[in-house]
Amino acid sequence: MKAVRFHDKGDIRIDDVAAPQGRLGDAEVLIRPILCGICGTDLHEYVAGPIVTSTEPHLYTGAKLPQILGHEFSAEVLDIGSAVANVKRGDRVSIQPLVSPRDDYYGRRGLYHLSEKMGCIGLSWDWGGMGERAVVNSYNVFAVPDGVTDIQAAMIEPAAVALYAVDRGGVQAGSTVLVSGVGPIGALALLACRAAGASKIIVAEPNPNRRALASRLVPDAVVVDPREVDLAAFVKDHTEEGVGVDVALECVGLEASLNGCAKSVRRRGTVVQVGLHMRPASIDAMLWALKDITLEATWCYPTTIWPRIAGMIAAGLFPVEKIVTSTIEPEDVVKRGFDELLDPSGRNMKILVRVS
Repeated sequence: MKAVRFHDKGDIRIDDVAAPQGRLGDAEVLIRPILCGICGTDLHEYVAGPIVTSTEPHLYTGAKLPQILGHEFSAEVLDIGSAVANVKRGDRVSIQPLVSPRDDYYGRRGLYHLSEKMGCIGLSWDWGGMGERAVVNSYNVFAVPDGVTDIQAAMIEPAAVALYAVDRGGVQAGSTVLVSGVGPIGALALLACRAAGASKIIVAEPNPNRRALASRLVPDAVVVDPREVDLAAFVKDHTEEGVGVDVALECVGLEASLNGCAKSVRRRGTVVQVGLHMRPASIDAMLWALKDITLEATWCYPTTIWPRIAGMIAAGLFPVEKIVTSTIEPEDVVKRGFDELLDPSGRNMKILVRVS
């Protein structure tokens, strides 16, 4: 079968690999990936990897390079193991890609995403969403209703990251929110904030193409270039009595963005760290103390969030497909996929690969 595989920094190939063979394990599922998103993690691997991927066997899954990429994807169930009860042959599914022990400290508490042994389909698993076939665990597949398209099903994984952050921030009806950064997760966070009932959403984004996208996604959002204003003063001018926002979502992973969120949130407000910082960030700890700020840091998502997101999508509350800017074929994955997403113009937000 054909598969998009990461070999090393700057080295992604379309390879011929053996398809899954042999009898499925009792709790295993054979799937046909349909559409798969290119994630920021994939981009980091391409530019600076191996980072999450490894030349040594993963301590839980045993997977190592070269790695079939893809962890944001929709699929069709082709076959199931004897003990699988949550899906059947022919079901359309969205993949929850995290794999981890069910019986360690975090697994026994249902916090599978926090296991120190956690692996991920498409990063540290023998299979990935950019291959024509894959074998996954039964807990990795969630059937989607007829009202959810294959494109939307492929978007549930990044939507889970965004919705989990919005949940951790306590965004609810009437909340005022700052979203700092409109990459794919920031864009999905905008939609999740609106679905949660936020009454005012302020967006800070320096890239003009991404500011334009934010305005299209949430037309009544207040969108600003943080380079052209004093962000904290701007936010206060747009909130009741000038106190600042209830919640600030840091979706960039940069020190300046994190500190801007701290300055913009009200006293006893909440800052949610969503973007991943690749280096240590310095903060004004006294400011955080004086303002009695709550910091919520997030990692991935609870793996049980899939049915909730599928329901929101089917009800029209979470139009995740709006951030998809193009769909490409596997043979174009580098030139029209990775290279386009690395273009600093920010013209493309989310690119999906049509695997089969």
